[in-house]
Amino acid sequence: MTWCSSVQAVPVPLNPETVRDAPKVLLHDHLDGGLRPATVVELADAVGYGPLPTTDVAALGRWFLDAAHSGSLVRYLETFGHTVGVMQTADALVRVAAECAEDLADDGVVYAEVRFAPELHVEEGLELAAVVEAVLEGFRVGTARAAERGRRIRVGCLLTAMRHAARSREIAELAIHYRDTGVVGFDIAGAEAGFPPTRHLDAFEYVRQQNGHFTIHAGEAFGLPSIWEALQWCGADRLGHGVRIVDDITVDEHGDATLGRLAAYVRDKRIPLEMCPTSNLHTGAAKSLAEHPIGLLARLRFRVTVNTDNRLMSDISMSREMAGLADTFGYGWADLQWFTVNAMKSAFIGFDERLALIDDVIKPGYAALRA
Repeated sequence: MTWCSSVQAVPVPLNPETVRDAPKVLLHDHLDGGLRPATVVELADAVGYGPLPTTDVAALGRWFLDAAHSGSLVRYLETFGHTVGVMQTADALVRVAAECAEDLADDGVVYAEVRFAPELHVEEGLELAAVVEAVLEGFRVGTARAAERGRRIRVGCLLTAMRHAARSREIAELAIHYRDTGVVGFDIAGAEAGFPPTRHLDAFEYVRQQNGHFTIHAGEAFGLPSIWEALQWCGADRLGHGVRIVDDITVDEHGDATLGRLAAYVRDKRIPLEMCPTSNLHTGAAKSLAEHPIGLLARLRFRVTVNTDNRLMSDISMSREMAGLADTFGYGWADLQWFTVNAMKSAFIGFDERLALIDDVIKPGYAALRA
C-alpha cells in the first residue's frame, strides 16, 4: 500500500527576522543618510570634525532618530551636517560606501541603488570625479566583503544634484561619464518649494540625449505641481517619494476610488513611485503608517516600491520597513514579492540583468518562504 502524506507545507511566519531572508530591492537610499553611528564617531575623531552632539555611539544613534522625528526641519537638516561633515576625504567615502554595501547585503538586499550628491563632499579639496571614484571603490570593496560571507548584492549608484544649486548639468555629465563603471542614473534632491525641477532642464535633456536614466525627488514636501513638472516637463523615469499623488485621487464612502488625470497617467504609464514610509512619517508627509498613501496606492496597483531613504536618521532597514507594512496592512509574502518585483522592474540596469534577478533570485527566494 502506498501512503500519501496529507501534510502540507507551512509558510514561514512573516516577521522582521524572517523578512531578512527575503531577497529585497532598494531604489531610494541616501549614502549620507545611512552611516553607522560608530563610523560617524570614528571618522569625526580621525578628521578632526566636531563637535558631535555626543561621542557615545548608542546615544548618538538615538540623537539622530530624535532629531529626525522632532518635527523640526532645522534639526532634521542638522543631522546631515554631521554625516556629510565626516565624508570629506576619499578614505572616508570609501569606508562609508563599503559599509553601506555590507549592511544592505546583511539585511537581504540583493540589488540597491544608492544616491549621493558629489557636490556636498568637496569642502576639503576633493574634485567631483574623485568623490565619485571613491564611492564606487567603496561599493566594490563592500560588495566583495559581503560575497565572502555568502551575501551577494549588486550596488549601483545615482549621482544627485542639489536643486537649490547650479551644478546639475555638471553632475549629469559625471553620471554619464561613469555609467559603465557603477553609476546607473541621475537624480535631483533638496527643497521642492521654490526650486522646481524645471530649473534643471538642461541636465535632464542631456541625460535623455545620452540615453541615460534619471529620477526626481517630487511630491514629498510639495504637491501635485511638483509631480506634474517632474513628469511632463522633465521626463522623469521614476518619482522619488511621490506620496502627494494621492491628492489627485478621490475615495468615496464605499472605498471606491476615482483617479484624476495626473494620477491616472502615473498609473497607466507604470511610473515607479519610490516610497519611503518611515521617512515620510518623520518628515511629516504622512501622519501614521496606517494612513500612509502606500496602502491605497498599492491597492490601486500603482507601480509602488518600498525604500528606506535615510537608514540612520529613521533607524530603519528594508526588513523592518517591509515587516512594518505587512503588520499594518496585513500583507503576506506574495505582497512583499510584488513590491520587490516592482522595484526590480524599475531599476536603472539592463533588461536582461533585471530579468535574471527576478527569475533566478527574487521569485525562488519568496517561493521558499511560502513553501
